[in-house]
Amino acid sequence: MPIHASRRTLLTVAAVAAVTAAGVASAAVGPDGEPGGPVPDDSLPGDRAPGRSRGPAAAPRETMARMSLAELVGQLFVSRVYGHAATGPDPEDAAQNQQLFGVRTPAELVARYHLGGIVYFGWAHNTRSPRQIAELSAGLQRAAADSGAGVPLLLSIDQEHGAVARVGRPATLLPGAMALGALALGTGGSTAEARRAARIAGTELAAMGIRHNYAPVADVNVDPANPVIGVRSFGSDPHAVAALVAAQVRGYQGAGVAATVKHFPGHGDTATDSHVGLPLMTHTRARWEELDEPPFRAAVEAGVDVVMTAHIVFPALDPSGDPATLSRPIVTGILRERLGFRGVVVTDALDMAGVRQKYGDDRVPVLALKAGCDQLLNPPDLGLAVRSVLAAVESGELTRARIEESVLRILELKARRGLFDPAVRVVEAARAADAVDAAVGIPAHLAAAGEIADRTTTLLANPVNLLPLDPADRPLLLVTGTDPVSPTGTTGPPTAVLARELSALGCRATALPPARAVAAAPGNAAVLVCTYNVPEGASPQRELVTELLATGVPVVLVAVRNPYDPARLPACAAELATYTWTDVELRAAARVLTGTVRPTGRLPVPVPGRYPLGHGLAYG
Repeated sequence: MPIHASRRTLLTVAAVAAVTAAGVASAAVGPDGEPGGPVPDDSLPGDRAPGRSRGPAAAPRETMARMSLAELVGQLFVSRVYGHAATGPDPEDAAQNQQLFGVRTPAELVARYHLGGIVYFGWAHNTRSPRQIAELSAGLQRAAADSGAGVPLLLSIDQEHGAVARVGRPATLLPGAMALGALALGTGGSTAEARRAARIAGTELAAMGIRHNYAPVADVNVDPANPVIGVRSFGSDPHAVAALVAAQVRGYQGAGVAATVKHFPGHGDTATDSHVGLPLMTHTRARWEELDEPPFRAAVEAGVDVVMTAHIVFPALDPSGDPATLSRPIVTGILRERLGFRGVVVTDALDMAGVRQKYGDDRVPVLALKAGCDQLLNPPDLGLAVRSVLAAVESGELTRARIEESVLRILELKARRGLFDPAVRVVEAARAADAVDAAVGIPAHLAAAGEIADRTTTLLANPVNLLPLDPADRPLLLVTGTDPVSPTGTTGPPTAVLARELSALGCRATALPPARAVAAAPGNAAVLVCTYNVPEGASPQRELVTELLATGVPVVLVAVRNPYDPARLPACAAELATYTWTDVELRAAARVLTGTVRPTGRLPVPVPGRYPLGHGLAYG
């Protein structure tokens, strides 16, 4: 069931109070997220422009004045496309593009629809390697420059880090949001490392030609059973989340990449995944103002470029039954008027079930624009969506002035991120590989990722002082448990990564599948069990832990995604939370297990019935 902690409970946890005190004061952090003076001046033009105001933009206005209606409407759309190269995709991808869009190459899609942006996905074969991505970006920008009004593209991606990462090795993979929340609580409320992580992530994306990231997540996760947010959130305290969101906005935008806070008006207390259904938010208006609003308000105050809407029904904010993406009271009334946001509003993907249940695919884009959205992300049928918007203008349902209002915001955003600067575009096109080699996965970034991860692992229980394990004793260890598909570009599976790192530190660790682990347990100094989103009640994971405990060998529980797993399992000799099963987090966990690094992370969410918000142990 959802947790509805009272305001008193939320604000009486000392560690959380420290984060709250930091608040939006993370502005006083240096360019790499280290303590320093005011917001740095090394950012791109407009990096510090507040979300509440926008100055005149002559170049965007002049550009818009010479655009046809079709070119204007095209700027509203951000589409997927298949293939690793702008003009030479693999035959299978060319066939997919032909079937869906009537063109064979990504470059042809940009030209045909005068697109404002492209969103990259691994499953669309856009993200084979950083160098390939940079070359794809350069090719797409050439296609945009050579067609229509010659408006540059805003190339986008979901690179939240942690559980959601589209670009993997050799790019730097960093701890995700909840891990950074654990770090912040363990360091007295500092948001410096969250900003530092975003700065690194943004620098690498910019080198690949990606100037728009759909991060950070501003949802406050208060439901342990939330099927879609979970560790993608910084935590359950709205003020702590607000401070971290603002820090990451400044980190990304200081690196020249537009940040996007999502999913407005808040997706942290839903029991339905909006990819497959339409979630219902039951908060009152007062509850929304207390819990969901603060992170979005902090993002606007920090000057965030983009806000993404949620496909959720929120009766307390709009009783119509329309999802927030299509709700004028929410998008215009609350986000624009109450919070004063003047930047770009992007819809969540329009191919998701949550936005398609009430209206047809021809109506959804039009209704999103009428609600106040600017960018229409990934419609299921791009041709139908474009035709529907053009028809709505021709019929008078939408005015040209309304289209121009959104296009101007989009062009201003592109200008702030340097995309109208010929020098930026020429360098990125001509020297894509050089830019990647100079910035992506460089030793300094990889070292920083490890340093950050070392401070995220949370020691939840150690009642018999089993930990730390002493590598000098060369303990015999068995590693087993659930092996979820590894995030993009990690070596995986998680049990193998953990075993390898423990062995590298001096232990004798072996990874075995659950079917063989119980019989192999006797004789080991300890068995480490990786768990992943353990459900309520009976489950194979619960059965495995129970059987391992019955062997008498000490069992160490390593929750590799949501930290709620211990509440659904028997108590173990030691319990840790890593918040992500990426290599960087598992290597950090191994260092904590062996005492090479001392645990400092603190829970940014409560674990019902087991651990309070802010809990975390240290070694004596």
